[in-house]
Amino acid sequence: APAAHPPSGADVDPPEVQVGERLFLETRFAQYFAAHGAGTNVPLAAGDPAMEALPTSDGPLPGPFAGLSMNCRNCHLVDDTAGAPTRTYADYSRQSLVPSRADGQERTPRNSPSLVNANLARPVPFLLHFDGEFASLDDLVRGTLTGRNFGWLPGEAPQAIAQIARVIREDDGSDANAQGFGGVPYRTLLTGTDPSIPAELVLPAEYRLDAASADDAAIFAAVARLISAYTVSLAFANASPYDAFLAKNGLPAAPDPGESDLAYSRRLRAAVEALADPVFVGPGDGEFSEHDQEFVFGPDELKGMKIFFREPLPQTLAGDPRYLSPRTGNCIACHAAPNFTDFSFHNTGVAQEEFDAAEGDGAFAALFVPDLGERAAHPDAFLPATAAHPAGSGVFRRPPLDLGVWNVYGNPDFPAPQAALAGILGPLSAQTLRDSIARFKTPGLRDLGQSGPYLHTGRKRDLEEVLELYAASSAKQRAGGLRNGADELSGMFLGEGDIDPLAAFLRALNEDYN
Repeated sequence: APAAHPPSGADVDPPEVQVGERLFLETRFAQYFAAHGAGTNVPLAAGDPAMEALPTSDGPLPGPFAGLSMNCRNCHLVDDTAGAPTRTYADYSRQSLVPSRADGQERTPRNSPSLVNANLARPVPFLLHFDGEFASLDDLVRGTLTGRNFGWLPGEAPQAIAQIARVIREDDGSDANAQGFGGVPYRTLLTGTDPSIPAELVLPAEYRLDAASADDAAIFAAVARLISAYTVSLAFANASPYDAFLAKNGLPAAPDPGESDLAYSRRLRAAVEALADPVFVGPGDGEFSEHDQEFVFGPDELKGMKIFFREPLPQTLAGDPRYLSPRTGNCIACHAAPNFTDFSFHNTGVAQEEFDAAEGDGAFAALFVPDLGERAAHPDAFLPATAAHPAGSGVFRRPPLDLGVWNVYGNPDFPAPQAALAGILGPLSAQTLRDSIARFKTPGLRDLGQSGPYLHTGRKRDLEEVLELYAASSAKQRAGGLRNGADELSGMFLGEGDIDPLAAFLRALNEDYN
């Protein structure tokens, strides 16, 4: 991935970040524009219906790109929607709308994840998306621009690449998006040498390209590289009430060199437990402009933090009821500080909860899932559609039935992530494939207030609902009622009085992002 840059919102973003943002906002790369446009620089007579509104749990919002066609930003919003809360490059929907095509698909299979902090360094192999489909940011950008979100069907990647190259070559800088970035045509910007380019938009040599002589593949690669540079720049400032509490109490804010996040979290827990007179954070220490809450970290938040960081006693895990660990979140097993994710894959019961809600209790436990041999012998019957298998049913990758990483792990149509998946899940075998059922990548927990609704299903509107689901899943796991459930759930012991302080702690991880 490109080198990291200052967070978005710094006084002046590097040229590649600014140009990447313009490409991120570009609506003419979509299949709808290719099919319905009268020319690269001619506005659409009628926009893609998928862009007219943004569905939410409380009814539709006006689409910020109504009258246009799809772009990256429509699913990864910030402050684009008047009167609606700011997003951390997520949207407001359970599943985002996609352009209508002959396959009948109208929405994405999963909730749109936040892009902020997506490129953090991690102790496990780099993978993106809830199911680990992409092994690099560049792969994700390429897959999105040529995929179903932009209206392209499996097998239409060559047409998508040709459309992107056409826009880059023919753009004259007259559209509204270009005017927000100096109005310089793309082909001019990419040269990096034309005297008409404003100084703040002169691209470094590694991002330059002569679009007039470059082939479609080279232009596509340049576009993906620039969008990746922009996405890398999206990072949290760690300016939450939680971070202020650490600073006011002299607590360590990050791991020491060579220290794992889990070891750091345990060291931080010990330091917090040792605080005889904690200094709390109040409105005098800061304020929110993007969140409807006070800037506080008080006794409730501290209580929730202790529950979050507390791990079960070994005797509890051994089944001895005399050592029951009350108020134990065991959350750091998967959400260790300071980034609050282990970047790995776990089954926390979310897929089972969605399927059972639709089909009845016990339906997920009784569900037939093909083994490795049968899945390989009949990919169209079980696996998602791809260019190699355009008739793939995707039966295990659409609501209300989603098996997560099972759809990608060991699937030869997704070669790029296989080495990384094997590094996390183990070498592919019949057993490890079974163990991958309903596992999804662990999200980060910073600034959750700007990324709801929650979970890959988008079924939970507030944090309390999420925590109640985890409390129920942990009880099911201990009772043997969660199919392929994460072992970490067995160490979670939450009572009714634990939900509110845990939610207070999670809200203390909010910060203003704009």
